[in-house]
Amino acid sequence: MKNLDTTLYFITDSTTVPEDHFLPVVEAACKGGATIIQLREKDRSTREYLELAKATHEITARYGIPLIIDDRVDVALAIGAEGVHVGQSDMPVKFVRKLMGENAIVGATAKTVPQALEAYEQGADYLGCGAIYPTTTHVKTVITPVETLKEVVKAVPIPVNAIGGLNKDNIFVLKGSGIAGVCAVSAIMKAADPETAARELKQAFLNIK
Repeated sequence: MKNLDTTLYFITDSTTVPEDHFLPVVEAACKGGATIIQLREKDRSTREYLELAKATHEITARYGIPLIIDDRVDVALAIGAEGVHVGQSDMPVKFVRKLMGENAIVGATAKTVPQALEAYEQGADYLGCGAIYPTTTHVKTVITPVETLKEVVKAVPIPVNAIGGLNKDNIFVLKGSGIAGVCAVSAIMKAADPETAARELKQAFLNIK
């Protein structure tokens, strides 16, 4: 098993900030203590994705933080990213592992125990599980029950991260769940001070771990 730190897993969303703010937010997250960063660009052309991935990787590499590319194995290989993350409708983990090699980080989204076991058996290094809260509103409604999250954590020996609408003020519901870390998008991307937001979210998680 890789020595992987998923304590604060930052997932980008370039649609939430002006183009010239995107890379500064990535750097701020690095300074604030992000331990792993995922570049997630669903609507960009391959060329645009490549250019942004290359620029992002230059930043994360300076801080020694692994860069994970969402879905696109080709983009990850082209820029030398440390890994790839796939969802349930993306390329299966076993094929990603075959293409990326044994040394790469391969992550997967798993919302149920069977999905978690399948991803682990196929070679996933970590899992993202959620959504814990809605990601488009501020209504604190649990979508993936924390009990399900706990079951996933117990089912596999690899790190499991919670995802979905999480911020420093609502992650208390995860206390005692056994997760390895939290994933955040808006809590950092949309923050007035992304560096401070990252630092505070990381500390809030460590306080309940």
